[in-house]
Amino acid sequence: MATRPPKNPRQGPVPTAFINTDSGPASGPTGNSEPEQFAGGRNATAAARPYNRTKETEYGLEHARHPVAGESVEPPSSLVTASTLSESNASAKTEGPAVEGLNAASGELSRVRADSSGQMLTTNQGVRVPNNQDSLKAGLRGPALLKDFILREKLTHFDHERIPERVVHARGSGAHGYFECYKALTDLTAAAPFQETGKITPVFVRFSTVAGERGSKDTARDVRGFAVKFYTDEGIWDLVGNNMPVFFIQDAMKFPDLVHAVKPEPHHAMPQAASAHDTFWDFVSLMPESTHMLMWQMSDRAIPRSYRMMQGFGVHTFRFVNNAGSSVLVKFHWSPMLGTHSLVWDEAVKISGADPDFHRRDLWEAINSGNYPEWELGVQIFTEEQADAFSFDVLDSTKIVPEELVPITPIGRMVLNRNPDNFFAETEQVAFCTAHVVPGIDFTNDPLLAGRIHSYIDTQITRLGGPNFHELPINTPLAPVHNNQRDGMHRQAIHRGGVSYEPNSLAGGCPFQAGMQGFVPFPEPVKGDELRGKPEKFGEHYNQAALFFNSQTEPEQRHIISAFAFELSKVTVPAVRERIVSMLRNVSEVLASGVAGGLGMALPEPMPLAIANPPAPEVQTSPALSLMARPGDGRIATRKIAVLVADDIAGATTQAVADALIAAGAVVRLVGSRIGPCTADDGLVLDADATLENSPSPLFDGMVIPDGAVGMEALAADGRALEFVRDQFRHSKAMLALGAGSLLLDAAGIPHNARNVEGLLVSDMVDASSADSFIQALGKHRHFGRETDPPAA
Repeated sequence: MATRPPKNPRQGPVPTAFINTDSGPASGPTGNSEPEQFAGGRNATAAARPYNRTKETEYGLEHARHPVAGESVEPPSSLVTASTLSESNASAKTEGPAVEGLNAASGELSRVRADSSGQMLTTNQGVRVPNNQDSLKAGLRGPALLKDFILREKLTHFDHERIPERVVHARGSGAHGYFECYKALTDLTAAAPFQETGKITPVFVRFSTVAGERGSKDTARDVRGFAVKFYTDEGIWDLVGNNMPVFFIQDAMKFPDLVHAVKPEPHHAMPQAASAHDTFWDFVSLMPESTHMLMWQMSDRAIPRSYRMMQGFGVHTFRFVNNAGSSVLVKFHWSPMLGTHSLVWDEAVKISGADPDFHRRDLWEAINSGNYPEWELGVQIFTEEQADAFSFDVLDSTKIVPEELVPITPIGRMVLNRNPDNFFAETEQVAFCTAHVVPGIDFTNDPLLAGRIHSYIDTQITRLGGPNFHELPINTPLAPVHNNQRDGMHRQAIHRGGVSYEPNSLAGGCPFQAGMQGFVPFPEPVKGDELRGKPEKFGEHYNQAALFFNSQTEPEQRHIISAFAFELSKVTVPAVRERIVSMLRNVSEVLASGVAGGLGMALPEPMPLAIANPPAPEVQTSPALSLMARPGDGRIATRKIAVLVADDIAGATTQAVADALIAAGAVVRLVGSRIGPCTADDGLVLDADATLENSPSPLFDGMVIPDGAVGMEALAADGRALEFVRDQFRHSKAMLALGAGSLLLDAAGIPHNARNVEGLLVSDMVDASSADSFIQALGKHRHFGRETDPPAA
């Protein structure tokens, strides 16, 4: 039975003058009723600020550099700042009055998690749904009725379930985790994550491809986004970077042109998630500053084996600022503990057909299995004076600072240990903005960064439906939020009180400005004419492209040449190809000749340089730029290994190898012509959990071919098994053939008789030594020593 809420007790009669909201008496109240307490307290609070004492601090250079905290007054009663005197009349919906000084729309995700275990189906209004199978009709064969509000709500919500996808970085995958600081960096920065040794800061990370649409494939040749949202004590810090440390352009003015060029061509909307087409190469061939980035994009970096096995970079030069106001320049580097590993192109193409969710699945499965991905954060720290002496400009995003000039200092590690509960609510709705920084992190005058600071906020407003995207749970900071921003689409917070401006006296001056406790920008001196242009150092376009190419191993250089030749073969305009090759002649004659040879064209003249006397580079080669310099620790945890199975294979030896691999942390799958049990020659039943069709060779990091002549004859009769073996060999993966397993190698045309083929182990028996040798071969990831062009198999 419903009951009435209790009446709020009043202390005596209420003078009617203080109930009115449109005017009031000249003298203050004398009674103790709530309206009188409100009116009297409000007046006393306002009177405590006879004038704005902080106004005088708004002027002059010293005050600009050292802002003071705002003036505030503590009201005599909580009633003074209330929205309504009825706030203590609680219900199950309103609960009690607001807690003073608390924004209850906090950042903890537990406040919005929903679970329906054991619950009945309801509408969005909480009305129970009696039948979720049929719409409401006039008779069993009659027309559907307009008054079916349950059907209307369900379909209307369904019709609006999609939001605009990101213009770039549309396809992504995310995970929660934490950042742990190795050692306090208070001498360098006031940034919250680095203030204590061992300090833990929650993070959410989103990896992505750049060019493709939301439904495109994971393994396209592309830059990968590497964006980290730090939920710090002092607000959100978004380190929004890529898996490559440079970019195609130097100024944000060219970003729309770049994206328009690389996206599907507008007249026929092809190709999807690919740069191998006319408009992209036409654009970059006229933008020689893109040459360095093209080296990275045509390298194996553009087709990573896993998000867990790629580096991340902040790209731009930022500032660290300490509490004393001193500044140093900084570049951010994420290094995966598993090492940096990539696919080969033929493998990437085949994976895109077999599993377009390859990277997304890999990240999810690793975290679910407890093999948490981990990266080390390192920084390059240097001064303005050092930067001025470099042959390049650190504000140019097409340049790196070679490690030979400024070493990388490790400062912490990041671990991803929790998958999202809901992809849309978290990974899709997460909003990263380069403008999100905290005290201790500041910007430089990088002209590309300047545009990103503006553009990211703008695009999130459009994509997420308005200016309140920061109130979506995944975007809400753990630091308390207090400001005078109100209204707008999808507002979540319900603000208490009648004041939404600053300065004020009616709310005791609150919330008041933080002064030196807030974000104070580094006072970098600025002097110059207003003009559009670039510094002269920005005009040197090829030194670091040459540095990158010359720092690669021979197999990596072959892959770069092949990538350029493939991509340019997709270009239909010969003049565009010629322009690209003419650019490449300024990088390396080996590179340009190889690409021209792959395109059947003569070498054009080198492209003229943009500046007459380019500065000489300080560094000619940098081994750290090669993937081979970052192999990881050699462990094979999470590596996927295929063990081929069929009836009558050798059961005991097959099981022994599988057990050894599993003990070393590998993920072993038994792959057969069909799923289900296979009976080995000793009666052991092996249950195949994958097939040659649903799990083809490119999805695996290595393979085992078991002993057993009868079983091998059966597999040799299956063309899919032969293709599986050939692809493993062609993609330079570790392979182990036991005993009669060599028969399958023969049938597939794999050379092995000399038994010295790199990464291919042929053994007549299984013992600890052969298993260990295979595990060591797997730890090297690839064996490019057996790679040939054209492929031998």
